[in-house]
Formats: sequence, structure tokens, C-alpha cells
Amino acid sequence: GRCARCGENVVGEGTGCTAMDQVFHVECFTCMMCNNKLRGQPFYAVEKKAYCEPCYINTLEQCSVCAKPIMERILRATGKAYHPHCFTCVMCHRSLDGIPFTVDAGGNIHCIEDFHKKFAPRCSVCKEPIMPAPGQEETVRIVALDRDFHVQCYRCEDCGGLLSEGDNQGCYPLDGHILCKTCNSARI
Repeated sequence: GRCARCGENVVGEGTGCTAMDQVFHVECFTCMMCNNKLRGQPFYAVEKKAYCEPCYINTLEQCSVCAKPIMERILRATGKAYHPHCFTCVMCHRSLDGIPFTVDAGGNIHCIEDFHKKFAPRCSVCKEPIMPAPGQEETVRIVALDRDFHVQCYRCEDCGGLLSEGDNQGCYPLDGHILCKTCNSARI
């Protein structure tokens, strides 16, 4: 048969070899990049072209986290390539392969839960982040006197009554204090 590389006839015992369903002269069956002979060597076939292992690895995309070549499945996110196991939350280090995620202003990748924990406003009473309950996408935040509150923490500072329900509904601030109508009247 004819050599798939040079097009000349392959004649004579030991002068040819078969690879990728094609016939080559032994001298012609070389790596497409470095020209090292490949007969009897491991090689990688990419689009009917043969590469030695080092040259093949050099053609692969590198993971943007570990900088190693990606030999298997490539996970693409945020305009970069990752090994699936390298694409993790910067806080909890859990793999985010197939899991919703978000990116902060610095380009750091977070699972949704950790993003809320880190960046959600904090309640001025309990100091915990105001974030959706597990399984929920939204939450209610109350803002009064430039302070943030959970609904359950938004209470009169004097009597402890919830300011969002009951007869004393609403906030009647006085000198920076959050009060219900009754306690506000009692202080005046």
C-alpha cells in the first residue's frame, strides 16, 4: 500500500507499519510535532494525526487551578478550563461540578450557601447573615435606621414585641432606638 504520510509505496519486509487504520513507512510514522519515531511507542491519534505522549500532553488545555493538563473531561466555567475535581468553592472546597455557583467581585468561586454567608447583610440584633432558608431562593430583610434585621429579630427594644405584627404594628424610632408605638409613647 501507499504511505499515508509521504504517498510513496511501502515495499519490503520491515519497512512499513500500520496505525490508525493506515499504512506508513516506519521512517514516516513520526510525531506530528517533534518528528520522533512512533513505531512500538505509545502514541495519541488526534484527527488522524499521531503525537508522542509528551507532545500530545503539550497540546492539551491546562486546568486554571492546578495548571496540569486536562486529560479527561473539561469543565468550562467563568471563561476558564478546569478538571471537574478542581472546580471548588473557595470557602468549603466542595466540588461544584454540576452544582449552582456564583462568583464574587474578585473572581472567586463560591457555592451559593457560602456566598450568602460571606456577603449577605448581617442582622444588627443577632449578627447572623440574612439569607434564604435551606431550599429557598429568597428571604425578607427589614431595614430600619440604616440597620438590617431578620423578620424574627425586628422587635421593640423595650417590650420585645415583634414590630411586624399585632396591635403595635410598625416601628416608632426614638433617638436611634427601635420601639413599638406603645413603648415610644411611654418614653416621650
